[in-house]
Amino acid sequence: MPSVSPEIALLAIGGLLLATVLAGTLSSRFGLPALIGFLGLGMLAGVDGPGGIGFDNYLLTQGVGVACLIFILFSGGLDTDWRDVRRVAAPALILATLGVVLSAGITGLASMLILGFGPFQGFLLGAVIASTDAAAVFAILRSTGLDLHGDVPALIEVESGSNDPMAIFLVGAALLFLSAPGTSPFALVPQFFVQMTLGGGIGFGVGWLMPEILKRSQFRRGGLAFVVSIAGALIAYGLAETSGGNGFLAAYVAGLVAGNRSYAAKRIVSTFQDGMAWLSQVVMFLTLGLLVAPSNLVDVIAPGLAITFVLMLVARPLSVFICLAPFRRFGWRSKLFVSWAGLRGAVPIVLATFPIVAGVPGAFAIFNIVFFVVLLSSVIQGPTINWMAERLGIGSREELRELAPDPGSMTMEGEN
Repeated sequence: MPSVSPEIALLAIGGLLLATVLAGTLSSRFGLPALIGFLGLGMLAGVDGPGGIGFDNYLLTQGVGVACLIFILFSGGLDTDWRDVRRVAAPALILATLGVVLSAGITGLASMLILGFGPFQGFLLGAVIASTDAAAVFAILRSTGLDLHGDVPALIEVESGSNDPMAIFLVGAALLFLSAPGTSPFALVPQFFVQMTLGGGIGFGVGWLMPEILKRSQFRRGGLAFVVSIAGALIAYGLAETSGGNGFLAAYVAGLVAGNRSYAAKRIVSTFQDGMAWLSQVVMFLTLGLLVAPSNLVDVIAPGLAITFVLMLVARPLSVFICLAPFRRFGWRSKLFVSWAGLRGAVPIVLATFPIVAGVPGAFAIFNIVFFVVLLSSVIQGPTINWMAERLGIGSREELRELAPDPGSMTMEGEN
């Protein structure tokens, strides 16, 4: 491989980042999530595209994805109003836990019946694609000026911001079962509560401490406030992971707590972290796009279609209707819309690299199926979300304000 000078490499990286943003904005104009543009450009720059860049480092991709998800979740927490969380806390948390388990289980069972996967391999696939992406949903809703009624938007946002840790835990459990088939599922119950308790507690502590540092310091109005916010996100994740907690939950909770406290630099920190989350999305999806060779997706079209439709029409609706059954304020129309708004995004693709790094048999097929499912989910559900809301009578169009958010602006995620 010929060597490339640092100047040319930096120029190429800058050009790719700018082109990726433009591609994401263009896809948003057609009612598609920005991730379609990000992934598409990455694939064009990859080995099967005109760019011809050969990239197959799954371990590096996993590391990039984890780092990017930290800032996406932290920024999502910063932008979430605690009043919304309190209104929908119970149904959102049930959807983010039991809902993810149900969705993973149903999809895993379908994988066994349709694809011939073993029980643990099927559950692994289901767990990987179980979490949803609020950023894609709200980018589309905001770009068209659709105003959802009641607590539906808050429910979608809080659920999507908090369901990634559960999906990550299930993926870890599936990998453990594959490596040690004799492991009892009941042995994981204490581990689950320890992870979530430590993750939430550490996230709360870091989220409370960050505004205190900014309020008491002499650099509360300068660029160092940005550094403190970056440190807060990284410390929340790292401290939780090294203590046996869930780092992604810690990052989200830290952002949520910090975002609902008052301090002098709050506005500029929030704006900066929104930019960090945008950059993280661009870098993550561009890297994932480079990793995928479109020619490898040809072999998974049939299984990918089957899993996509099971996920969209069976697994997600069943999990939503079961989890929201005790909450009468959400009628069948709201439940149906929440089901349809469960777009998949960054987290499933990043999680799909875990089996490859772990050396699980059939991991490459799982990765390609997950990538195909995310693309198809975005292409089918993204452009029809507004239509679905209007048909169900839970949303109405309002005139877009002159200073309306950018079509690709993010509320979250997660990603998921």
